[in-house]
Amino acid sequence: MDIVKDNALNVYGEPLEPCGTRPMTGFFRDGYCNTCREDAGSHTVCVEVTREFLEFSRFAGNDLSTPHPEIAFPGLKPGDRWCLCAGRWLEAHEKGMAPRVFLANTHIRALDIVPLELLEAYAVSIN
Repeated sequence: MDIVKDNALNVYGEPLEPCGTRPMTGFFRDGYCNTCREDAGSHTVCVEVTREFLEFSRFAGNDLSTPHPEIAFPGLKPGDRWCLCAGRWLEAHEKGMAPRVFLANTHIRALDIVPLELLEAYAVSIN
């Protein structure tokens, strides 16, 4: 069965912009926070990773800082941009550890889990 991506729209219903390619991010590892029915984690929130978030995530059972070459994962470091699972972002918010969000790069499906107003409160301003 072929995997069909959801429409590539951001939280404002505009075309989704790329999140990051160093390292390559996204459920599809295409640099975008695209999603589909098979993406159970909803890798839809484009963030700038912080040291505090990486520590929180490791403590919560998802070590994102350790490289795993067997799956071509270099490990994340502060400042990297990453498509984060919407539920994990919300959990990090509840613990005071949520990283900043790039709204133009965050998929509209993130709104199924996280309210827009909350994402906007963590938005990175881009001038």
